[in-house]
Amino acid sequence: MKRFFLLFLSLSTLSTFAQNYSLSDFFVYDAELEQKIDDVFESLNDTSRAGQMIIPAAGRLGKSQEHLNALLAKNYIGGILLLNGTKEGFTTMVNDFNALNESSNGLPLLYSADAEPSLIGYKIKNCTPVKKANQMVSRAEVKKFAGSICKDLKDIGINYNYAPVVDMSPNEAISYRAFGDNSDTAQIWSRVFIEETQKEGIVATAKHFPGHGYVVGDTHKKLVYIDGEMKEVENYTPLIKAGVLSIMVAHIAIKNNEKYNTNDMPSSVSRKIVTDLLKHEMKFKGLVVTDAMNMGGVASIPNCELKAAQAGCDLILMPVDEEKALFDIINGMQEDETFQKQVYASVRKIIRLKICLGLL
Repeated sequence: MKRFFLLFLSLSTLSTFAQNYSLSDFFVYDAELEQKIDDVFESLNDTSRAGQMIIPAAGRLGKSQEHLNALLAKNYIGGILLLNGTKEGFTTMVNDFNALNESSNGLPLLYSADAEPSLIGYKIKNCTPVKKANQMVSRAEVKKFAGSICKDLKDIGINYNYAPVVDMSPNEAISYRAFGDNSDTAQIWSRVFIEETQKEGIVATAKHFPGHGYVVGDTHKKLVYIDGEMKEVENYTPLIKAGVLSIMVAHIAIKNNEKYNTNDMPSSVSRKIVTDLLKHEMKFKGLVVTDAMNMGGVASIPNCELKAAQAGCDLILMPVDEEKALFDIINGMQEDETFQKQVYASVRKIIRLKICLGLL
């Protein structure tokens, strides 16, 4: 009873001032916000802490609602990707998940979607029609359609969008999803999409780092390579400076690049790419999310979710086996104090985001 009261007191106290914070506060130091993050973090055990990093999918191409209900009841996950369904169906699903999560005393969930302009009509049916990214002709259109997408997402209860695509368009798997093959357009229009999305209180995600436009092949099916220079990394620098909150790392290997060679492993599990390049060299302080971990470019790697966390990823998207992924991370924390501290830093970022979203 005492533990429940302390948890209730902590979360209910937070709820009285959550409205004082917004996504624009995420990168700003605030002593009171740090204390709130500490309060929530200390209310969790290591299982529910690490569980904040796990993001399974619901919907036609995701796991069953019963499976996700079981994970929620144990506080094993921190959010849910809504993948292939209808606006009405997902709205009902979010309400159901929230009710169960509240009864299990779980932290509020991040609800995410692949709501790119080119995909939202397929991924979430009955949303307002928008132009595909490669058909947009001005920044005004990008802003207009980003706002339209945000309205539909907020109607459902989605607070995290895995968009925009920052890649250039030569790759056939990406071409219709990208704003074009001009780096200036990719950067400027992506920034417009990001700023409009985050102004509306939804997290935007620049993807697919370090760049999918010039590779040959599709990471859904197999591991693909950037051969030599990483030509698209420069697209992310102005977006990081502009405050993008999330970056998705692709399952793309790097070869024939002396400094960044990943030795036939995808970037998503490469500490050299995630931590050394993205976090340290490029100074990205937001959340790093993996591309789906059930994709052909990564799923065959043993303990791939643990390796992604060790590489520096904060959110592990669509593990094949969520419970195994969670306990692989927990075991890794128990065996390595440095990794434990890294996980704690990721969890604090997730809590910070949830406060700045007004969820807590």
